[in-house]
Amino acid sequence: MDIYLKLFEVLFPVFFIVGIGYFLGKKKSDVDTAFITNYSANFGAPALFIFAITSSGVKFDIFAEYFIYSIIALSSFAVVGVIFLIFMKKDYIRELPPFFLPNTGNMGIPICLFAYGTLGMGVAAAISSLVVLLHFTVNVFLASKKFDIFIILKSPSSYAVIIAVAFLYFDMEMPKFVLNTVMLLGYAMIVLILMSLGISLTQLKVFSFKSSLISSVGRVILGPVIGFFIIKIFNLSGYAAGVLLIQSSMPSAILTYLIAAMYSPKKIVDNISSMIVVSTLMSLITVPIIVFISLKYFS
Repeated sequence: MDIYLKLFEVLFPVFFIVGIGYFLGKKKSDVDTAFITNYSANFGAPALFIFAITSSGVKFDIFAEYFIYSIIALSSFAVVGVIFLIFMKKDYIRELPPFFLPNTGNMGIPICLFAYGTLGMGVAAAISSLVVLLHFTVNVFLASKKFDIFIILKSPSSYAVIIAVAFLYFDMEMPKFVLNTVMLLGYAMIVLILMSLGISLTQLKVFSFKSSLISSVGRVILGPVIGFFIIKIFNLSGYAAGVLLIQSSMPSAILTYLIAAMYSPKKIVDNISSMIVVSTLMSLITVPIIVFISLKYFS
């Protein structure tokens, strides 16, 4: 019974806030989430990375270890994505990002925080930091079919991760006033982004349900299967393994849609939009199952 109560405690806050966003989006169809996007990109996400990495109590060796496991996981997701897209006769370059870039930040970090506390948040941040770096490198490259170094240089999150990892590596303590500030900025972003996710579900459209459903299976079902195999192959255990499994099960990241909208043709953008909506709706069923397994076997 305790594990079911824990599962409820972990998931209810996240899904409830997403529900508030969905309600607001339905009530007012022209809700503009541009402010949330700008705040998150320039202040919220960098602050959350600094706070999660430097205050969680996770040691550098664990952070680095799971950063490497994340590379293996995301590479495996990409291979699955290419196979799916070739099978469906779609653009396996521009439509690949939502397959291998899950929503590890907006959904993953708060779920891992509630499931495993600050230590879980630290490992979740290791995985999410890689995903964010790939958004501004590989994602932009695939969407535009050209590499732009200035995208990385203009990303505050890139600098935040570097600074936080440096503090972690040299075992330095972040000043208390900085931690308090980034904590408020980061937690505010979590609430705003979860609401934005709910609003987005009312605004993004599904243009091809059948192909989106097939694609979403590759993300929210095969994703955690790959995560589980990595856990078994490398004989991982404890809360960190649970975090890896949970992060592997997240739906497609909304940022893949935002980047596609800037660089890709409308048809590609529509397909990515569809996959985000369907994979997010599917995750309302699959994520609770994966969190239950994680809490039961990796704690």
